[in-house]
Amino acid sequence: MSAANPVLHGLPQRLVAERHLDERAAADLLARAATERRSPLLVLYESNLVDGAQIAGCAGREFGLPVYDLTSHQLDAAPRHLVDAKLLRKHTALPLYRRGNRLFVAIGDPTNYQAIAEIQFQTGTTVEPVLCRLDQLTALLDQFLDDPAERALDDTLGTIDEIHLDELDIEMGEPDDEIDTNSSGQDDAPVVRFVNKMMLDAIRLGASDIHFEPYEKHYRIRFRIDGVLQEISRPPVNLAPRLAARLKVMSRMDISERRVPQDGRIKLKLSKSRAIDFRVNSLPLQFGEKIVLRILDPASAQMGLDALGFEPDQRQLYQQALDRPQGMILVTGPTGSGKTVSLYTGLNALNNDERNISTAEDPVEINIDGINQVQINLKVGLTFAEALRSFLRQDPDVVMVGEIRDLETAEISIKAAQTGHLVLSTLHTNSATETLTRLLNMGVATFNVATSVSLIIAQRLARKLCDNCKTAQPPLPATILAEQGLDQLELAASELTLYSAEGCEQCRDGYRGRIGIYETLAISEQLAAVIMSGASSLETLAAAKAEGFKTLRYNALRKVAAGIISLEEANRITRQ
Repeated sequence: MSAANPVLHGLPQRLVAERHLDERAAADLLARAATERRSPLLVLYESNLVDGAQIAGCAGREFGLPVYDLTSHQLDAAPRHLVDAKLLRKHTALPLYRRGNRLFVAIGDPTNYQAIAEIQFQTGTTVEPVLCRLDQLTALLDQFLDDPAERALDDTLGTIDEIHLDELDIEMGEPDDEIDTNSSGQDDAPVVRFVNKMMLDAIRLGASDIHFEPYEKHYRIRFRIDGVLQEISRPPVNLAPRLAARLKVMSRMDISERRVPQDGRIKLKLSKSRAIDFRVNSLPLQFGEKIVLRILDPASAQMGLDALGFEPDQRQLYQQALDRPQGMILVTGPTGSGKTVSLYTGLNALNNDERNISTAEDPVEINIDGINQVQINLKVGLTFAEALRSFLRQDPDVVMVGEIRDLETAEISIKAAQTGHLVLSTLHTNSATETLTRLLNMGVATFNVATSVSLIIAQRLARKLCDNCKTAQPPLPATILAEQGLDQLELAASELTLYSAEGCEQCRDGYRGRIGIYETLAISEQLAAVIMSGASSLETLAAAKAEGFKTLRYNALRKVAAGIISLEEANRITRQ
C-alpha cells in the first residue's frame, strides 16, 4: 500500500509522510475510527502509537494551527462557569481566556466543529479554537473542573445518616412554562448537596428563616433561630451566582431575571407523613441576589391552644371568643411575633364539617385541609376587600383576613362580624389598646369598633431558657426588683427565683425554643362605652386595667418568675 493509497487522507496521511506511522497502522487507524464513528485523532491518542507532541505538531501543520503548550498556562485567567462543565467534559475543551466577545478555547481535535458551535451558542461569544496536546488538555481540564470552591462546600457537608443529600424529595413551586427548570443549576452536584444540607440543618435547629447573603468579598448564610439571626456558614464568594441559581430553580423563579425581586415556594418531603414548605424571596443587591427562605411547618398549625403559652385566664378568653358565633378577634404584633400560628391554631380548633371557613391571605403560608384558603393577587385585582365580598356571598361561618391594611377591608370585616360571622384578622400595632386607636384612625366609626371587636390579642415571642443549663441568680435588691416591675407580681423574695442563660450541648447560648407572651383585651360592655366616648388609648388602657387587664410587660414578668424566660429576654421583647 503506497502513500498515494486513497484510504489514507488528512492527518493519518501526514503522519505516514513524516514517518511517524507506517501505512498499515495508518490504514488500521482510519478503519477503526470509521467503525467507531470517532475522530481519527482521538483514536490515535488512545493507541499510544505516536508521541503526543508529534501528534499535536502534525495536526497543527495539517490544519494550519499553532500548537499551544498548556504546561505554562495559568488557570487563574480562565473564565469559570461561563461554559457548562458537562459541555466541556463532552468535548474535552477548556476555556483559556476571554477578550471582549472572543472566547479562546483549547481543543485537542481541530475537526470537532460541533464543540465550537455548541460553546459559541451557549456563551453567545465568538469562539477561537486553540490547538493543544490532548494529554495536557485532559489533565488541565480535570484540574479546572476540580473547583476548590466546590471542595470547600463538600468539606462543610460532613455526613448525614438520616437522608442522602442528593436524594431528597423536593417538590418545586408552582409550575410556570416560561421558567427553565432544566438549568445547569439543578445538576451542579456540590451546590445541590450544600443547599439541601442548609435546608435540613435549618429544620433540625428549629430555624424560622434562612438568609443567603452575597457581599463584595464574602458570602454569608444565617439562620434565624428563636428569633435571633446567627451566622452558620461562609461558602466561597464565587459560588454566589450558583447558589442563587439553584434556589431559584427549586422555587420556580426565572433564573435569567436578576433585576427585580421574585417570589416562589419549595416543598421538602422528609417522609411520607411530613413535609416542610419554604416561602422563597429573591432581592437584587449590589453584589448579587439575596435569597431568604421562610420555613413553614404545617405541624405548627396543629398545635392546641395549650401549646401557645397562654396563661390560664388568657386561654379562657381566647376560647370564649372562638366559641362565639359572631364578632371579631384581632391578633396584633410585629413581624415574626407568631401571629400567624395563633390564628391558624384558632382556625384549626374551629375546623370541622359543620363550619364553612374561608381565609384571604398574602401569602398562604400553611395549607390546612378543610379550610378554603385564597391567595391574594393584586396584579389581577384580587384584594383582601374583594375576597371578603366574595366570602360573604358563599355562606361563611368563619372568615380569616390575613391583615387589615385599609379602611375598605376594615369596614367589610366589621360588617361581616356584625352580621353573624366570626372574623379573625391581624394588624400591625404594638399593644392591644393601640389596636383600637389604629382602627379609629383608619376611619372606622367608634360604634362599629365597640360593637364588633370581641377580643384583641397582642403578642411577642420570647426565647425559652434551656432546662438543662439555666442557672439560678443571686437574689436581686428590692430597688432593682421595683425598677424592673417585678414588685407588681406581689411575690415574696423567697418565692422569686430568677434564672440566667448559660449554654450547653443541648442548646444554643442557653436558650432552646420559644414561647408566646400575650396580652388579651376582651371588650366588655363597660369598655365598649369607654371606646364610644372617644377615649384615648391611655384612657382605654386605664379602664381596661380597672377590669383586670394585664399588659405584655406584666405577663412577660410572670414567665420570668416561673423560670421560663430570663429577665434579659423579657427586657428585650417588652418595653418598660
